[in-house]
Amino acid sequence: ALPILVVAGLFLVGVLCWTLLEYVVHRYVFHYEPKSRLGKTLHFVVHGVHHDYPNDATRLVMPPSISIPLAIVFWSLFAVTLGRFAPAVSAGFGFGYICYDSIHYAIHHFPMKRGIWLWLKQYHLRHHYADDHAGYGVSSPLWDYVFRTKRK
Repeated sequence: ALPILVVAGLFLVGVLCWTLLEYVVHRYVFHYEPKSRLGKTLHFVVHGVHHDYPNDATRLVMPPSISIPLAIVFWSLFAVTLGRFAPAVSAGFGFGYICYDSIHYAIHHFPMKRGIWLWLKQYHLRHHYADDHAGYGVSSPLWDYVFRTKRK
């Protein structure tokens, strides 16, 4: 068994890995500008519709038909590469994903009137309504600071 502090640290590594994946996918996959008609259609279905209809509750959370197979892929990747550390990292990664989905849903559907919640809401809504070439982090702006894509 791993010491509890090691498990906690690995859990945080998993959360951090999630936030990086969230940023990379949002910036380079969801905001990729395809050239072909098929590419444009696929892009619209995957993410463009969310920018056109940001408050549509049916377009915010990834459906289980996609999220479960992806979870299996990531669990397998962690198991193969991290061995006995995989459960703690996977738990943190999954927790990060659940936080992301919950925060993203709340940003678009709850008042979030004060503190960090209001700040996150304003940060994300600026991405939608002012500059969609900045502010790719939804659950955390960390990687926007690191990669200098924070809105000026």
